[in-house]
Amino acid sequence: MIPIFITCGPSEVLVVSGVGYSPPAMITGGRLLVVPCFNHWDRLSLKVMTISIDSPGVYTIQGVALKVTGVAQVKISTQHPDVLAAACENFLGKKERQIEALVTDTLEGHQRGIMGTMTVEDIYRNRKLFNERVFEVASKDLYRMGLHVISYTIRDLNDSMGYLEALGKKRTAEIKRDAVIGEAEAKKDAVIEKCIASEELLRAKFANDTLVAKASRDFQLKKALYDQEVQAKQAETDLAYELQSAKTRQKIKEEAMETEVVERKARIMVAEQEIQRAEKKLDSTIKQPAAAEKFRLETLAGARKQQLLLEAEAEAESKRLKGEAEALAIKAKANAEAVKMHHKAEAWKEFENAAILSMYLETLPKMVNRISRSLCQAKSIKMVSSGDSGVGAHKLTQEVMDISSSVPAMVKNMTGVDLMRPEYEVDEQVLAEPEVQQEDLALLQNIDW
Repeated sequence: MIPIFITCGPSEVLVVSGVGYSPPAMITGGRLLVVPCFNHWDRLSLKVMTISIDSPGVYTIQGVALKVTGVAQVKISTQHPDVLAAACENFLGKKERQIEALVTDTLEGHQRGIMGTMTVEDIYRNRKLFNERVFEVASKDLYRMGLHVISYTIRDLNDSMGYLEALGKKRTAEIKRDAVIGEAEAKKDAVIEKCIASEELLRAKFANDTLVAKASRDFQLKKALYDQEVQAKQAETDLAYELQSAKTRQKIKEEAMETEVVERKARIMVAEQEIQRAEKKLDSTIKQPAAAEKFRLETLAGARKQQLLLEAEAEAESKRLKGEAEALAIKAKANAEAVKMHHKAEAWKEFENAAILSMYLETLPKMVNRISRSLCQAKSIKMVSSGDSGVGAHKLTQEVMDISSSVPAMVKNMTGVDLMRPEYEVDEQVLAEPEVQQEDLALLQNIDW
């Protein structure tokens, strides 16, 4: 058999066994001399395998089911010959899909185990810790199989119960709150910094202005000193010229003053004329209309006053005449009453007995009527009779007559006048005279008892 050279690239491992290769030779990126039928060779890829690890429905330590999708980068380890030999022992002759399936199962188991020992908040907020734990545990097992885990990270994390969404809302609210607070603090700091910068600017400006003013003052002082020396020298050398110049300036100034005086006089005259014009305008537009209005109001007020006086006098005169009429009426009524009383007195004096008897006789039926009416209004009367006293209507009539007969005694007790005395007996002859009886009766009838 003719020996041949076999080469391999840097992304694969060439494994040669057989005669002359015990233990087998493993090279990367090189060549070996082999003899067919005496040597056996095979290749193992060193390319990085991207493994996607899905773990749906894994319960955390809190009992919340999560779905985690991780991504790992794995390759055949060439760090140590023993590790490479283990990889060749385990994976030589297998297809890449088979290696990937083995690695996926191993990583998924470790991923599920780490998820069961952590809370949702730890996995969600501290993914770095979760990645480190999975990477650490999986690296040991895969290293023993000859594999090297380059990296591991979580690609997706979600749940079907809305737990993460609730955490996200809470965190979003916290972030918004922190953002608002941060923005307010930033604005506050910006305002403070702006005020400080403005203060520094003003301080620098004032300092600069002070320096400028100081320099200007020094310049002016020095310039004044120099000018004074120059002027002194010039005065000494050209005194006559200065004197003449002074006289000329004085004359110019006097003429300017005279001109100013004339201008002031002219302005004063113009102002006086303007004042006169304003006074005339005021007199024509305000004073004269005001005087006319005043005269009109005074005239109206005088007329109103005269009207009120006349009305008051008329009312007073009316009241006076009315009072006089009422007084005359009262006087006439009083005179009439006096005349009436006089006639009544004369009648009583002249016809004393006849008048009293007539009045008594006229009043007696009225008294009996009043007494009988009060008895008639009684619903029932109980009468007790003893001896030979009467009963019934006779008894009631007798009671009325007894009450009527007691009137003279009652009048005597109340007034002292005894109607039963002889002087009250009327002369039959007097009563028989028809003229006297008619006059007396007419007089008695007109008297208001």
